[in-house]
Amino acid sequence: MPIARRAALAGSLALLAAPALARRAELWPRWLRHAAGSRMSVDHAAWDAFLARHARAGEDGVHHVAYAAAKGAGEAALAAYVRMLEGTDVDALDRPEQFCFWGNLYNARTVLLILEHWPVRSIREIAISPGLFSIGPWRRKLMHVGGEALSLDDIEHRIMRPIWRDPRVHYVVNCASIGCPNLKRTAWRPATLEADMEQAAREFVNHPRGVSVGANGRIVVSSIYRWFREDFGDSDAGVIVHLLRHAEPRLAAALRARSRIDGHDYDWLINAWPREATRS
Repeated sequence: MPIARRAALAGSLALLAAPALARRAELWPRWLRHAAGSRMSVDHAAWDAFLARHARAGEDGVHHVAYAAAKGAGEAALAAYVRMLEGTDVDALDRPEQFCFWGNLYNARTVLLILEHWPVRSIREIAISPGLFSIGPWRRKLMHVGGEALSLDDIEHRIMRPIWRDPRVHYVVNCASIGCPNLKRTAWRPATLEADMEQAAREFVNHPRGVSVGANGRIVVSSIYRWFREDFGDSDAGVIVHLLRHAEPRLAAALRARSRIDGHDYDWLINAWPREATRS
């Protein structure tokens, strides 16, 4: 094979292999509108009910979803909840209520997406994003809110990350994968938001899929800290500082002994319960 053609093929394969979630934060100014001090709230009871029935905490420390059991009545109830969120006047909410609105919408729409295409072994199999080299569903316009068509990418990278500028956004949204921070088993709500985000961060950082330490002290972290490094200080040192904020003592000692990250890892297998249900 000629060198030029080989190089072009290698470039194409690299694009195909690139992490589908990696994207810089780019503000969509339309979503800066909010009503400071508003007492309007959104009813997330339907999402709570779905999670209570179909979300499970596994012995592996991962929160799973019983997708097979949720087909039918559960899927219909979840679709109705998403439609209700789509009809919400987001501009009339204050900032904490908006944050919870977007986080719950992202997670509920992702679970609904999996149900619509069940069975799948990975969300990346749902290849509906536009574009020749796009992978997965994240760039498909799946929702309509406030007169705008929205994708999951829009919610995470054009609304939540650039407006709130809080790296803990990555512990709030869930991509239906084992390697992702846990899907919260109740809805996000303003009254407990700060404490819940801190707990979500601690759970992930101190789980091996967040940070693992080898026998030689080698540190391997979730690929999230590479894909979105700009949110974590934009350097290995910045990632380590972030991890130290949430690390338990033993892990913190191992992190302080390192000046760089040694590797990254991510498990794209679907977060299904039981895992055998992913077999199609």
